[in-house]
Amino acid sequence: MSEYQYYEFQAIDRPLTQDELEQVRALSSRATISATHFVNEYHYGNFRGDERKLMEQLYDAHLHFANWGSRRLMLRLPTTLLPAQSAEPYCTDDALACWTRKGHLLLDFSYQAEDGGEWDFETSFTLASFTALRAELAAGDLRPLYLAWLSALTRWELEEDVDEDQYASTLEPPVPAGLAHLTGPQQTLADFLHVDPHLHTAAARASGTAPSQAIDKDALIAWIRALPPHEKDTLLLDAALGTAPKPGPALLARHRTASHATAQPSTAARRHSAAELLDAAYEVRTEHTRQQEQARAQARRAEQRARESHLDRLAERTPSKPGRTSPT
Repeated sequence: MSEYQYYEFQAIDRPLTQDELEQVRALSSRATISATHFVNEYHYGNFRGDERKLMEQLYDAHLHFANWGSRRLMLRLPTTLLPAQSAEPYCTDDALACWTRKGHLLLDFSYQAEDGGEWDFETSFTLASFTALRAELAAGDLRPLYLAWLSALTRWELEEDVDEDQYASTLEPPVPAGLAHLTGPQQTLADFLHVDPHLHTAAARASGTAPSQAIDKDALIAWIRALPPHEKDTLLLDAALGTAPKPGPALLARHRTASHATAQPSTAARRHSAAELLDAAYEVRTEHTRQQEQARAQARRAEQRARESHLDRLAERTPSKPGRTSPT
């Protein structure tokens, strides 16, 4: 059975230096490599680098998937945009890990197929489908983190040795607003992590409306004017030289914090236990199955009516055979 692996890295906040490029080129002679990108496919063998170290030192996003079911997405953000304490409630052993290194928060989303599962030769992803998640998280939208927790619960439900008391005692993390209406990258992440859509629907019912991303331009202008001149000079110099991450997201995050407008998880709704969510997902799944069966029954009835109508029209167009006369 042929193996296939895909590796992609992207530098977003700053390009790699020449020395860093040489370091990366030493890891592969076949990869497509630039100052901002690394892409390689493996039909045999494995990537020689350490993905975790490369993310800690050089890159801001990483994607890996293999046709035996292994999937991994890593994102790196400055802790000024997303502090570790905001992400930690959503971390689980087999879906999301987070840690800090040199002023950055690293998020490691992962999915491992169960042993004995079928190999996937059709599915394909690119990192471009996920990089917008980084900007969403920087803006305070924590829906991608909650989706990782749902992915872990999806797999936990399939385990056979879990005590019911564990489900009852495990509470969901803070529920971000807008779960019922995911962005495109968030829906791609849900598919990537195999989130049960019925579980997602059940969880979304406790979620508020989508967080507003609108910016009060007048308030932002006033806030920027109030920044100390030496700080503005430093920001412009760093932007011109490319010696620091793009200042926009960091400034917006600081502005939201200062004006108490940062989108936060909804805390008004009661947090549900894993058992409650799984029971609600069962009800959603049952109702979905009932609606599907009803739709199929309606389709069969419509098909039967169409067939009978067609036969009736054929009968009307078929002339009657003349009767036979007796010989005289």
